[in-house]
Order: sequence, then structure tokens, then C-alpha cells
Amino acid sequence: MEKPPTAPGHGIGPVLEKFSDVTRIAVLRGGGLGDLIYTYPALYALKNAYPGATITLLGTPIHAALAAATQGPVDDVEMLPVAQGVHDGPRNGERFGDEAEDVAAQEAFFEAMRASEFDVAFQMHGGGRFSNPFLLRLGARHTVGTRTKDAEPLERNLDYVYYQNEPDRWVEVAGLAGAPSMVAPPLVPGLEHQQNIAGVRDPERKSLVIVHPGATDPRRRWPASYFAEAAAGLAREGAQVLVVGDRSEKALAQEVAELAVRHLPEPDRNAVRSVAGELDIGDLAALLASATAVLASDSGPRHLAQALGTPTVGIYWVGNAFNAAPRGRGLHRVHMSWLTRCPRCGADVTQVGWTAPHCGHGDSLIEGIAVADVVQDVLDLTATSLLLRGK
Repeated sequence: MEKPPTAPGHGIGPVLEKFSDVTRIAVLRGGGLGDLIYTYPALYALKNAYPGATITLLGTPIHAALAAATQGPVDDVEMLPVAQGVHDGPRNGERFGDEAEDVAAQEAFFEAMRASEFDVAFQMHGGGRFSNPFLLRLGARHTVGTRTKDAEPLERNLDYVYYQNEPDRWVEVAGLAGAPSMVAPPLVPGLEHQQNIAGVRDPERKSLVIVHPGATDPRRRWPASYFAEAAAGLAREGAQVLVVGDRSEKALAQEVAELAVRHLPEPDRNAVRSVAGELDIGDLAALLASATAVLASDSGPRHLAQALGTPTVGIYWVGNAFNAAPRGRGLHRVHMSWLTRCPRCGADVTQVGWTAPHCGHGDSLIEGIAVADVVQDVLDLTATSLLLRGK
């Protein structure tokens, strides 16, 4: 196949010629909160390149909730059916196996998507072994995305190499459709959600720091006692500290808050508390947007805070930092653990997915990151944030 010519413009990779007569764009992106936010710079680039087109996200319930609660690049969301390697949705309270795929639901989904007559469909999900065949069944006029060597090709393809910055990866994919990279504007929470969190702020404290101690992979979690020590240190410096998380993280968040309070003198003990499980995604977005700074492991709320324009301090395993850490350091600080082997069995943890099986251990890879260094960065960013906000 002849390679499409490069168009004028700039991008992380080549910017090819735009497709003609595009009014409907579909973007395939399964996964969690952070997975969607990785694509936002690319989606804004597509909006800019195809201003008359609507962007339909083929995603998950958390994606639909975020899109509804914020002003962003997604026009509407279609729920993905359970499909191996695309949407590992919960079934009967457990993660599904491929034997649990709902073939009838998939067929109904593809029939509805073909009726939508998408002009361009983007695979912004992964290496393409499962997602490229899935994308091709949408019946779009054009297809663009990533692929490993053994994945089915699309019309325009970017080689998928695991260790690449995720937002940059999807911006590069957008460039294959003629969309130059651009500075993405911050997400804006809906007014209703801003009003919902209006009473949360303690006016007696000089700053508001949000702490998220959770992460999907336990190896990406800093110990609860470390988060608690950091929260207590920030409270002693005058911060109000709110610990956030979803309903599954309530116990962890409460543990962090309770441990932090034990480190504090009586006058400061009301400065730290957990609000985990109390906020929907829109209220969480509004709370993160109002924060002075956010402290978190590599997690969806940290990525959301960055997308909202809030300074963050992130605690990363080095491999995840390659993929998901912010590139700038003026408003974001990154602490990295350089461990490359499982602390329990010594397995090489840099080999991922198809290159090596998971050793099965969930020991933290980031335990060696010092609390004092993290706290100092939060305090430094707090000063920067207050200065930028004129406080």
C-alpha cells in the first residue's frame, strides 16, 4: 500500500493528509479513568483538525461519567460490550474470562455502530491483537491506530512499542489522520459539580492538598503508612488534606487518614480526613480542580488532576513513568523507583504483557521512595500554585 503523503503542520510523528468529508469519528478506548485521559490530547487535536465532526467514544461507564461531568473533547459515548482484550467488564462480580463473552451483545453493538456510518475509526486502546479486528467490524470508511507485528493492519498504522509515553502515542496516531499536535486546554468540571464541593474547603487552612493512595496494580502503591506520614507533615504546615478514592478504596483511604491523625497534635487533627466513596466522578473532578496540589501514586485521579490543570506530585515505578508520567516539571513532580526485579522472587518486572508472564506477586515496587522528599515537593508546588492563583 502506498504511504499517504505528509501534510504541512507539526506533530510528534508524521502528520499525514487529512481524510475528506469527515463528520463522524469513533475512538475505541477501553479501560479505566487514566486510560481515557491519556487520549485527550489526541482527541483535542482531532477536534481541531476536523471541527465539523463529532467524536464518539467507544468506552466504559467511568468514561461516560467523566465525559458527562466535564467540558471536554468527547461528544457522546457508546458502551463497549464485554469482549476479550477490549473491555474486560465485570460479570457476576468477577472479571470475565473469554468464555464469558456475550456474542449476542457484541453483534447488536456492531450492527448499531455500522448504522452510525463512521467516517474514521481510531484504535487508541493497545497493540491491536484484539482491538484491531474489533475496530474493523465497525464498518468505518477509514481506520487508524496502533499495531504490533502480529496484529491485523488498519488503513494507517503506528507500530506499537510498549514503552512510549501514552498521551504522545495517541497524539502520534491522530497525526496519521492529519491532526497536528496542539496544547490541549484543561478540562472544566460542570457548574453543578463545582457547587457540590463548595462547602468542602476549610477556610482556616492555607492550602488544600488531595491525596489518592490507591492504584489498580498493587505494585504501583506507595505504603499507606507513607501516605499517612506525608499527609501529617502537610497538615502540620497548614494544609487541609483530603484523602480520596472510589468505594473499593474506602478502607485504604480511611487507614491513611487515621494513621495521619495519630501523627498530629490535637489542633491539627481535623485537618485530615477521608472522603473516599463519597464523591461521584464529577464531584471528584471539581474537588481536584479546586485543590492547591495533588499527591498520588500512578493512578486515574492523578492523571485527572493533571488534565484539570492542578499541580501534582506523582510516585512512580520507573517503567510506568516512561508511559504515564507528566513531561513537565514546573507544575508536576515525579518520584521514581528504579527497581527492575520483583522484591520477593527476583523476576524481571520490566518485561510486560506478551513478553513475559506476571510473576504473581503484588509487592510494592515504589516503597523505597522517601517521604521527606515527596513532602518537600508538595510544599514547593503549593507555593507555586498559591502564587499562580494570587493567594
